[in-house]
Amino acid sequence: MSWLTRTRLSGMKTDTAALNSFGCTPSVPQSDVKQTDVSHEPKESTDPIWGEILREARTEDQAASCLCLFLHKAVLDAAHLEAALGGILSSKLATPTVTEDRMRSLIQHAFTACPTIRLAIRNDLQAIVDRDPVAGGYLRPFVFFKGFQALQAYRVAHWHWNHGSRFLAVFLQNRISEIFAVDIHPAARIGSGILMDHATGIVVGETSVIEDNVSILHEVTLGGTGKQSGDRHPKVRQGVLIGAGSKILGNVEIGAGAKIGAGSVVLDAVPPHCTVAGVPARIVARNSAKNPAQEMDQQFPHHFEDGSGI
Repeated sequence: MSWLTRTRLSGMKTDTAALNSFGCTPSVPQSDVKQTDVSHEPKESTDPIWGEILREARTEDQAASCLCLFLHKAVLDAAHLEAALGGILSSKLATPTVTEDRMRSLIQHAFTACPTIRLAIRNDLQAIVDRDPVAGGYLRPFVFFKGFQALQAYRVAHWHWNHGSRFLAVFLQNRISEIFAVDIHPAARIGSGILMDHATGIVVGETSVIEDNVSILHEVTLGGTGKQSGDRHPKVRQGVLIGAGSKILGNVEIGAGAKIGAGSVVLDAVPPHCTVAGVPARIVARNSAKNPAQEMDQQFPHHFEDGSGI
């Protein structure tokens, strides 16, 4: 854990229902939250994660990198973290008919209006640094990791969905899918401290719920089982680790601290703190780790009944 974990916003007690509703009510009482004023340039000491991003960007800039102009536009010329992130997202999501300036305005409107999004951005970034050994600090995931960027763009779409702009929200969903290869319905409810590692091919259906501190690898689907409407997608509780290529189908609950083996097809509820694997998935172990999402250990007890190879 880095020294920045002392300032982690996820260290506060989180009302997951409030966070997942993203209505947008802050997930902790107002008296407990240090608000980020996105209309003014905050001091680095009041936003340590932004301060660390700036420090790393200045180091790269001083190294005479050929990406100096990129670093200034993406980070060093920005007034605060939200302004920098809004610029990065708008440059990627803009279209000929929805210009970069217009897209930036739509993004900043959500950031400014919703303190919960600002909290979640920092929790998600900290989750990457804590769990992904290739992060190399805060700057790289902030400017390059598409799982992080797709998730923050989803948060903007979700805010617009909840505030009546549903056509716009689906437009943003479409752009996120085209640019990042991540398809999250804007009505889905996702907590904070989320790691989407690699992220390519992740699909999250309309009535899905993902609680705080969950790790999801690439090619994961949280899907339905047919054409029925209503509540039809998985509910993933806190601390769950979902391995690459897993498919969780239907309105099933994945209990807190559970682990889903890579390539599994989950059709039934998974008890808390259990590991499931296979097609269809079955329980293969009980987890010793309290929080598999943070441990990121994708191994589990196994044996081969018909040989020892592929």
